[in-house]
Amino acid sequence: MSELLLPPEHRYAKRIAAQLNEDGSELSILNLGPTHPATHGIFQNILLMDGERILEAEPTIGYIHRAFEKIAENRPFYQITPLTDRMNYCSSPINNMGWWMTLEKLLDIEVPKRAQYLRVIVMELARITDHIICNSILGVDTGAYTGFLYVFQFREKVYEIYEEICGARLTTNMGRIGGFERDWSPEAFRKLDVFLEEFPAAWKEFENLFERNRIFIDRTVNVGAITAEQAMAYGFTGPNLRAAGVDYDVRVSQPYSSYEDFDFIIPVGKSGDTYDRFCVRNAEVWESLSIIRQALAKMPEGNEFHADVPDYYLPPKEDVYTSMESLIYHFKIVMGEVPVPVAEIYHPVEGGNGELGFYLVTDGSRTPYRLHFRRPCFIYYQAYPEMIKGSLLSDAIVILSSLNVIAGELDA
Repeated sequence: MSELLLPPEHRYAKRIAAQLNEDGSELSILNLGPTHPATHGIFQNILLMDGERILEAEPTIGYIHRAFEKIAENRPFYQITPLTDRMNYCSSPINNMGWWMTLEKLLDIEVPKRAQYLRVIVMELARITDHIICNSILGVDTGAYTGFLYVFQFREKVYEIYEEICGARLTTNMGRIGGFERDWSPEAFRKLDVFLEEFPAAWKEFENLFERNRIFIDRTVNVGAITAEQAMAYGFTGPNLRAAGVDYDVRVSQPYSSYEDFDFIIPVGKSGDTYDRFCVRNAEVWESLSIIRQALAKMPEGNEFHADVPDYYLPPKEDVYTSMESLIYHFKIVMGEVPVPVAEIYHPVEGGNGELGFYLVTDGSRTPYRLHFRRPCFIYYQAYPEMIKGSLLSDAIVILSSLNVIAGELDA
């Protein structure tokens, strides 16, 4: 009997006993995760089922908790970037740039306009890849594999651009305090131009494949709906909040990296269901493409790619071997001998899944006194049990997929 799977004090065991006493039917317990392929991550949901219908859900998180915030308290500031890579690894450059901008706010560093525009380009590329992954996998979860295979080639093209910029693909460790480690190569701009030329037609085909598809509509419309009031009460941000009709976007409400220089629309939905979340992300891809084109068109002349901050920016290695001044700066930066202000700051950016924030407390030493990551996945995953209550098991899969819960960001 299913009630024997749980200790008698567990609330599900009591529910099962009550149900058996009332009408003689039998409820069951189903483990969705932590290693089920349809969860797309290492997290578990214990479901109380009446046939195929979900009565209650109890989530369990922490399966890949790596104590990033505690590790960060023992790392120099510039060595924390690899930790940010491993949160939402679908859009690592946004995490990287958010951390550098947090430090620049702390140190009162003004980044050159050209470096800001380069950051905007790479962050919007990361947003595109994040939405490619989310929406194409949602298609897979509704039975349509073709769209996923078709658009994933363009994620590869973006990763090739990353390689030209920083030498890495997935966990990018991109940028430095004040800008980038090196200027972008002509090949990076050439590959970017090719992507901007080829990708829009493919993305339009992807939209056509799904947005008026009868099967896809039946699987997603009015499935996993959440109202604007509920979403805000849970602390939703990003596409999941905008799908519920709230036009909150950090790039507009608290502009950073010169986002105020660009014209773009904030796509919003109405019902907050799985279909709206899909459509909002589709529309955001078009806006990201527009922002990238605007950044290229408005790119300032010259070759500035970092601020003039020798106290925090490592000098070129060849100069370290030949110049005493460069050697001194190199030593001071690596050994953490450059003081930082005692401060308490918060800096948000618009991540692929919503407001990604960095709350930093410093005591003047070479490491943070306290660092907290505001991880959008961790916040909106709280709503998942409520969103799937009363749904079918098959609905629970597509709802989770449309939320785009990334296990690395959820647990950190």
